[in-house]
Amino acid sequence: MLTEGEKKVLRTFRQYLMDPGRMLCFTGPMLATHKNSLTKLVKREYLVPESFKGAYSLTQSGFEAMRTCK
Repeated sequence: MLTEGEKKVLRTFRQYLMDPGRMLCFTGPMLATHKNSLTKLVKREYLVPESFKGAYSLTQSGFEAMRTCK
């Protein structure tokens, strides 16, 4: 089960119509706010951290979770 913070992150990916493998950058206050949730989603293998600071991509599992997240 996802935490509310993890759901917010996945809803952000949905807001920008992200597909698996497409990079989304979290910057400034947004990165600071969601840092713990982003880390948890990486551990769940829903996100992959990119080399660019604050950038993450959805995995296929993350994409499926994003589609069902309300």
